[in-house]
Amino acid sequence: MKVLDFPLVKITTAFILGVIASYYLHFSISIVIILLALSFVNFCGAFFWALNRNKKSFLFGFSSYIFSFFIGAFTLLSHTENLQKNNYTHCKSAFKNSQSITLIIREKLKSNDYSDRYVGLIKTISGKPYSGKIIVNVQKDSSKNHLIIGNSIKIETVLQENKSSKNPNQFDYGRYLADKQIYAQIYCQKNQILISKTIQKDIWYYCARLHSRIISNLEKSKFHKKEMNVALALILGQQQEISPDIIQDYQYSGATHVLSVSGLHVGFIMLFIAFILKPIPNTKKGSFIKLASILVSLAGFAVISGLSPSVLRSVVMFSFLAIGNHLRRNGNIYHTLLVSILLILLFEPYFLFDVGFQLSYLALFFILWLQPILKNIYKPKNKLSVYIWEALTVSFAAQIGTLPLCLYYFHQFPGLFFVTNIIILPLLSFIMIAGIVVMIIAIFSSPPIFITMIFEKSIYLLNLMIHAVASVDSFVIRDISFNIYHLWAFSIFIISTIIWIKKPSFQKLLLASASIILIQLAFIFTKIETEKQEELIVYNEKNNTLISERLGKNIMIFSRDTTIHKNKNINSYLVGNSIDLSGIKKIQNLLYFKNTKILIIDSSRIFSEKINPDILILTQSSRINLDRLLQNMKPKIVISDGSNSNSIQKYWKTSCRKKNIPFHSTKEKGYYRL
Repeated sequence: MKVLDFPLVKITTAFILGVIASYYLHFSISIVIILLALSFVNFCGAFFWALNRNKKSFLFGFSSYIFSFFIGAFTLLSHTENLQKNNYTHCKSAFKNSQSITLIIREKLKSNDYSDRYVGLIKTISGKPYSGKIIVNVQKDSSKNHLIIGNSIKIETVLQENKSSKNPNQFDYGRYLADKQIYAQIYCQKNQILISKTIQKDIWYYCARLHSRIISNLEKSKFHKKEMNVALALILGQQQEISPDIIQDYQYSGATHVLSVSGLHVGFIMLFIAFILKPIPNTKKGSFIKLASILVSLAGFAVISGLSPSVLRSVVMFSFLAIGNHLRRNGNIYHTLLVSILLILLFEPYFLFDVGFQLSYLALFFILWLQPILKNIYKPKNKLSVYIWEALTVSFAAQIGTLPLCLYYFHQFPGLFFVTNIIILPLLSFIMIAGIVVMIIAIFSSPPIFITMIFEKSIYLLNLMIHAVASVDSFVIRDISFNIYHLWAFSIFIISTIIWIKKPSFQKLLLASASIILIQLAFIFTKIETEKQEELIVYNEKNNTLISERLGKNIMIFSRDTTIHKNKNINSYLVGNSIDLSGIKKIQNLLYFKNTKILIIDSSRIFSEKINPDILILTQSSRINLDRLLQNMKPKIVISDGSNSNSIQKYWKTSCRKKNIPFHSTKEKGYYRL
């Protein structure tokens, strides 16, 4: 049976389309419920009509897909927490005035230079019951932080809404948090927190206690801190304490997936358990014992790792693969993957928009689909050649499948990814097995020093190898412009080419050839869009004034600092819009963009009051009488960039409100685009 003929493929596709449509089109939940009810009635009618005639019906199939579509749309809306009446986003006063907020600490996040960060679950606001996840930022100081998972705390504070990206073409952290159902943050000091004596002892509390116990026992066995943090990332998926330098090395060498617990790690565990259980005969009872052992082991690994979403996804995925293998369904491995995708998205539909989820399933799918083709290209004879060739083909299959998505999200390509995978896989296999043993021992007591030392040195060697590959800077291709047109065109090209290679035919060759034309069209559309775009942008820069003027593919930067050739805000804009920088000029007090006159006032306060600008830009906390200026100049809008202090911006905002003139602060609203 062909994969695409399997009904679950079409049902899952319809379900995913429903999730995507609901996410981007923002359906009304009442309308979706009505349409879901109508589609269910239609589905039932088509089912009984087909049942009475005892034959396949197009109407029944079509009604099934429509029903699946609206189930997907409803599933996403039902998991969108700010649509629930008791969610804290509906308590508008909490975002304006200080309120007494009680919440429970659920998860420890990676700290930054200023704060320890946690995910909390809100319980009450000023005594009224509310719910929802929120980020708690506790300012660092010399005193010890006593917060643990499960703590019930009380804080008198104001909720801060998540901010979107302040500059164009940058990572939207606010949207990222919203996809995790986190809509606000709390900023507080340790002395503002009142910790309750009662602790909520749920599964997350016990997972955190287990994790803390493992770390404590590893520290007792004199595990070096740097290597221990990498070990916790490799085995348990805990990246909170790992250093930025190590993360960068793994990124540049093409081994980021090693630090994020994913299918690779869970697959290692499943293979390791299967290897241990190999002596058990493959009888009906023996196979069931093997399956139960694998499922229990994977579940135990998820608990030890703290039930992080990435681990749960991988555990569910490989649990279904293990079940499929037990049922002797190896021929329908793709169907098993689809079942795991459908089950995960039914419980967590927002996972669909998680980069890790997308890359994990794409990598596994292409390893299963493309690797056998690559493997058959060459048949090595000795064991070493077989290992190297299999490692190469697996690496290339995963990289080819995920390449368009990686370029779209990260705009860089590690040219030595295949070298990295060949040299680290043997060591990584040993580290995973040794790591599991060490972590299990660490649950009960401090591991023996000689075992810890072997494990620590193996991680040290891994970091050394990764750093050596990452140091070959010329093979890391950065700042690759790759937009949505390129993503779809290259994805279609890769898929159609593989389909043609697997089973060549003239029609499939035409399809592959047409996909090449699609790639050309993607570049043509990108060029057309680039050349017709004309815009002026005022960026949000903390200690500088930065303005860009773009006319087609030519972009000129105006700045107080003309040495900013590698400014990250400008670089993100250039890469995101497929353009090159034309030049940088010293900023002047007067700019013209098309028919718009723009006056820029800085701390020098050198300008003519006879100018009547369309736009007034205020920078460097200029000490001016804005009320008088607005009276004389009457601009259409006043813009305050990121170089101004918060206190003076409040004064300017009040002055603009009096004159009924729009005021745009880049600190509050992000960049201004004309």
